[in-house]
Amino acid sequence: MLALVAAVIFGLALLLDLANASLGSVLDNGTLLLAGLLCLALHLGGVGASRSVNWRRRR
Repeated sequence: MLALVAAVIFGLALLLDLANASLGSVLDNGTLLLAGLLCLALHLGGVGASRSVNWRRRR
């Protein structure tokens, strides 16, 4: 899930970079890049991954 969030953030950063646009002084391309890298690192670290696929079957 976090990999999809990272992909969306990277896509938004790419579109903003190609359009030479900005979302403000705080939220620029560097900030979006770091947010995407953080989500990607959390995904690779296993954060948000479910341990068991069949969690409903356990009692």
